[in-house]
Amino acid sequence: MRVALFSDIHGNLVSLEAVLADIDRERVDQIVCLGDVAPMGPQPRKVLTRLKALGCPCVMGNHDLHVLNPDLAHEQSTWIAEVTAWCAAQLTEADLDFIRSFQPLFEIPLDVHNKLLCYHGSPRSNVDRILSTTSVDELEEMLANHTATVLAGGHNHVQMLRQHKKMLLIDVGSVGAPLEEIPFEGKPRLLPWAEYTIVNWINGVLSRDLRRVSINLNAVTQAALASDMPGAADWVSWWTTK
Repeated sequence: MRVALFSDIHGNLVSLEAVLADIDRERVDQIVCLGDVAPMGPQPRKVLTRLKALGCPCVMGNHDLHVLNPDLAHEQSTWIAEVTAWCAAQLTEADLDFIRSFQPLFEIPLDVHNKLLCYHGSPRSNVDRILSTTSVDELEEMLANHTATVLAGGHNHVQMLRQHKKMLLIDVGSVGAPLEEIPFEGKPRLLPWAEYTIVNWINGVLSRDLRRVSINLNAVTQAALASDMPGAADWVSWWTTK
């Protein structure tokens, strides 16, 4: 069993296509999207259309919920509120129904005794942050008594691998806005690639592949500047070239 997991596309179709092309070459058995699909990037509707055509299971991210209820975004920064409202205005009712179909958790059996559990932030909440520095006590609360051979999420935009008891915890990284570090001060610094993860369970052997995929950063920039997304020029300035 080979499972491709990606998260945090954030309206970046160029990076999503790069990841999907790499996944196609890898010939996986299952694909799962771990949420935060459309908002905070220049091509929200095109990303949703691509995901619908892909037909993979999708987990509900916190920013997906914001699109369904833009008032929730007002608890965040002014720019997040503005760009979420802009994103929601681009979408049709069918697009919103697709987002409503996203699940809080998704489970994949690896064999009779082992499974992969997928979420956005944590099994408890899509706004939790499971980091390498999260204390064991905090982690136990976030796991909310869920157990699995592998637990995989996103939300933090930074890839991570961590063992907890007998379980392997993975942050699959971000397709559309991979961060240099979390937490960060001031403006975010976005890395010039797209991230995703493949989990392998073959003949009882577990392995994982945290992948970085090259992107056309000029195409990302052009897509943003050609849109009327609020703060598009600032968004472009966050991307690093090194």
